[in-house]
Amino acid sequence: MARLSISMLIFNRTQMKRRNFIKTAGTLVGVSCLSPRFAFAGTLVFNRKIRIGIVGGRFGNTFYFNEHPNCHVEAVSDLIPERRQDMMRNYQCDKSYESLKILLRDPKIEAVAIFTPAPDHAAHTIQALNAGKHVLCAVPAVMTLKEAYEVFNTVKRTGLTYMMAETTTWFQTVISAKKMYRDGAFGNIFSSAAQYYHPGLEELYFAKDGTKTWRHGLPPMLYPTHVTSHLIAVTGERLASVSCNGWSDDSPILKKNRYNNPFWNEAAFFRTDRGNSFFGEVCWKGALVGTERGEWHGDKMSYYSAYKNTDDHKVISTSETEADHGGFTVAKQEMVSYPREEWWKSDILPSAMRHKSGHDNSHCFITHEFIDSLIKEREPEVNIREALAYTVPGIIAHQSALKDGELLKIPTIG
Repeated sequence: MARLSISMLIFNRTQMKRRNFIKTAGTLVGVSCLSPRFAFAGTLVFNRKIRIGIVGGRFGNTFYFNEHPNCHVEAVSDLIPERRQDMMRNYQCDKSYESLKILLRDPKIEAVAIFTPAPDHAAHTIQALNAGKHVLCAVPAVMTLKEAYEVFNTVKRTGLTYMMAETTTWFQTVISAKKMYRDGAFGNIFSSAAQYYHPGLEELYFAKDGTKTWRHGLPPMLYPTHVTSHLIAVTGERLASVSCNGWSDDSPILKKNRYNNPFWNEAAFFRTDRGNSFFGEVCWKGALVGTERGEWHGDKMSYYSAYKNTDDHKVISTSETEADHGGFTVAKQEMVSYPREEWWKSDILPSAMRHKSGHDNSHCFITHEFIDSLIKEREPEVNIREALAYTVPGIIAHQSALKDGELLKIPTIG
């Protein structure tokens, strides 16, 4: 079946039944539909396996390395014995270590997937790189500008592969937006926006014994990548400046946190290096639907991803002109539902990994992108430059919020 362009699907949807359209949209996938910048699989190489160690038995236990045809889980690690046992069962692995430090001594391990607490990411990444291991690391890449330069310089010095495991980059909606952008369906994207709402996060502020966890008081914009990736993964733009506003209700829960952070929620207005606008929110509290969503506004077409999995995505297109209520001739705007595309069913992934997974089915994509980049000795999509482009704007945004919204420049690292 010939592949159709996104624009053809949008403007001809009225000529086909919805159920047939959904079926057709689900087949419009594959490596050829995306630009080289977003290439995924290509031809699989079956004569080599990457031996990986996985560290962190919570989030780290939700990926699919043991299913990848070019990967072997050599060992796992967590500080808690029960989690180590769960990881061994999940990844069909018979070797475990009590810590990252010990795991890094294993000469058989070529790469390490780090899913430890966020404040440890920079230090653990540097340790692994210095031990000669390629690194996949959970978000955010770093927590400070100093760490950003240290990690970047270590990646550059060692020449090893670094990838950040940002789930939103591989959301089905974001993959669709990448293709729309590649096909020119948006025209010129002049502004975009994204929201990461996680109300009730304070439930994770304290362990069962009452001690404070690393999440206690975490500044929202120090966890920005679920927002910034919606723009950067699609257009490749860099966020160049920011003015950010923080909100708090003087809750005692926030008192005496390790970050000296007074805010529950932060909202940032960014300007990109192309002079475009990007509005991003990260909110931990409020009457909000938990979501990670984005919208892209173009002069030909706009795309709005849904707030809930039960909602429809929306596309607004400009077609013929019409007279408005004031008698002026304006372009006619039409909003229509856009069926969800299930890219995880496609040949983008190895056949064994074409199944549902966590965070909008992104976990299999993250697994494959990292392993495939090592096998083919290529840069992963979210390499160190992209990872810092996702992360550093949030660090500067939080500084702006602490300065009552002062407009600040954002450095580009790499």
